[in-house]
Parts: sequence; structure tokens; C-alpha cells
Amino acid sequence: MNIKLNGEDFEFSGKNVSDLVAAVEPAKPFAVAVNTQFVSKGVYGQTLLNENDAVDIVRPVVGG
Repeated sequence: MNIKLNGEDFEFSGKNVSDLVAAVEPAKPFAVAVNTQFVSKGVYGQTLLNENDAVDIVRPVVGG
């Protein structure tokens, strides 16, 4: 399926956020949002992805 990952087209063969995180191996720490909704780590496996979903994997910004 095709999703948008951080604004870019991404061909994804998994089914949920957990599969996506395993595929892209983002540097820790990071946060995930699907269609602008935050997804907590505890529900990655239960959060199914669909064709054309917009997924953002971001790192927190620290400093002042």
C-alpha cells in the first residue's frame, strides 16, 4: 500500500504502526502521528494503516 511518510510517498507492505516502525527503524526518541492524531507506543500494533494515510514520525525538539 502507498502511504505518506513525513510528507513523502512510501510504499509499505505491513499492516500497522508497529510494522512501519520496524521497517524504518527511526532513531529514538520519536513520536508517531497518523492523520495528525498522536499514537501512543502501547497501541502501535493495534493501529492499522490504510492506503493514503499520512504518517509522521518525528523527534522531539529540546532547548530554549
